[in-house]
Amino acid sequence: MPNTAANKRVHVAVGVIYNSQGQILIARRHNDAHQGGLWEFPGGKVEPHETVRDALARELHEELGIVIQPESCAQLLEIRHDYSDKVVLLDVWTVSKFDGEAIGKEGQPLRWVAPQTLTEYAFPAANTAIVNAILKSA
Repeated sequence: MPNTAANKRVHVAVGVIYNSQGQILIARRHNDAHQGGLWEFPGGKVEPHETVRDALARELHEELGIVIQPESCAQLLEIRHDYSDKVVLLDVWTVSKFDGEAIGKEGQPLRWVAPQTLTEYAFPAANTAIVNAILKSA
């Protein structure tokens, strides 16, 4: 079977993380990663045995060192995006409460930004709908 985007499906739990000042956390992808150099909302792959919320909690702890409070999470939207090399399903959740201080545990730069400034950052194409949803609710 040819190695096409159709057989490279990736389910990703994505966190739109708010701090107490109403800012949102974004991270810059490593240059050698898929869509490298672009900004993103933190998260990662959902493993077969996990719920999306469990995957989100695990990924945000692994990447940022924070522990999310599950009751503060709410689903924002789902996005299916077809890149030429893979198809991603982004399961996007807002996170308004967490314990710890977010740090780039994988060496990735982080920024807390005001929602209205998100359009000043370059994101992967699949993230456009996330930015639009945030701006619509702001």
